[in-house]
Order: sequence, then structure tokens, then C-alpha cells
Amino acid sequence: MSDETASLAPVNPYLVLGAAVVLPASGHVMLGMPARGLQFLFFMVILGWITMKLAPADASFIGRHAGGFLIYAFAILDAYRIARIRHAIWVHKARPDGDSAGGNAPSKM
Repeated sequence: MSDETASLAPVNPYLVLGAAVVLPASGHVMLGMPARGLQFLFFMVILGWITMKLAPADASFIGRHAGGFLIYAFAILDAYRIARIRHAIWVHKARPDGDSAGGNAPSKM
């Protein structure tokens, strides 16, 4: 990783969260992980189809596609979690001392 890419701020976690809520897998694409987003999309479709076939006829739309909605929720949480971790690491590295621990312990132990 070069110094130029290390100094760039990561994508705002709230922007990733909003994109992931609006369009499935778009949060992962914003994070540079399109393959992971496609995996989530694949399992959304597969589990949505399975629950549609297994659900009773009088179930609601959400009930008939519950498997797909479950994976959709996991995809949103996963994209947001990755964005938050990257942002926290970037904030930590941007500090002048690089350590938030208090006290007078030496930094190089």
C-alpha cells in the first residue's frame, strides 16, 4: 500500500449503510468487494426461492420470501460492519501517537 492510498479516508460508513439498504450488494461494491456482494445476492435469491416453495399458500409476501430477507439483512449488517472497522482503523492510524491508551507506558514494548 502506498502512502497516497494510506492517507485517503475510507468510505463513510453511513453512506455504505444507506446504499446497502437501498440496493442489495451496493454497499459491498462501494467497499471494493463486489464478489462478496454477489455472494450475498446469490444466497438471497436461493433462500428466497426455497422459502417461497416451502411456505404455506396463505403466508404473506414477507413470510414467503423470509430466507431472502434474512440474507438481505445480513448483507446490510456485514457491509456496515466492514465500513465501520475500516473507518475506525483509519481514525486510529491518523492519530499522531497512534495509540489511545492512557498512562506513561512506553509505546515500544
